[in-house]
Amino acid sequence: MQLQDFIINDIKPLSTTDKISDLQLLFNQLTYSHIPIFNDGVYLGCISETDGHCFDGAISINDCKYATEGFFVRPTTNWLDVLEAFAQNDSNIMPVLSENNKYLGYYELNDIIHLFNETPFFSEPGGILIVEKGLNDYSFSEISQIVESNDAKLLGAFISKMDGDLVQITAKIANASLNEVIQTFRRYSYNIVSGHEEDSYIESLKERSQYLNKYLNM
Repeated sequence: MQLQDFIINDIKPLSTTDKISDLQLLFNQLTYSHIPIFNDGVYLGCISETDGHCFDGAISINDCKYATEGFFVRPTTNWLDVLEAFAQNDSNIMPVLSENNKYLGYYELNDIIHLFNETPFFSEPGGILIVEKGLNDYSFSEISQIVESNDAKLLGAFISKMDGDLVQITAKIANASLNEVIQTFRRYSYNIVSGHEEDSYIESLKERSQYLNKYLNM
């Protein structure tokens, strides 16, 4: 299914000539974080629920149109960039404009997240591994090589955290035991942050430590 198939028009954008009370009433009826606003039939932007309830209901939207946020996406925008736009604007509604800036409707955040959940990264079985390495020392080609050298399949990987000179990469791996992949990552000087399968290396260290403690206490 094309992303454009998720464009909906359940709510009619308000006009700058409407009252703030109309905007507040709409927010009370809906669960949207923002409402699209038109100015002479042209998309102006969105007003957030927080801002909408701060204004006097008797004034017109035109009197506070400076509060509109002009975010939108195009029908050709891929779903990952759409998801990013939602996050950047802290919104659960995303207006869609054509190439000539005609308002087409909007996306709902839940629909886009549903598409994300249907990707193989989430829908296919596999193990999740989080590794860490220096910002200038890691490469996705090396990560792919490490995974595939263990006859595993890399279903997806992304940078999940950046902290100073360190980056964390979250990867989903199929068709292999994570233990073997983890050992290979260690040989390439990656720090293992988390692995959603038993890490035999750590378990072995724990067993040796327990054995050593028993020996020293004899």
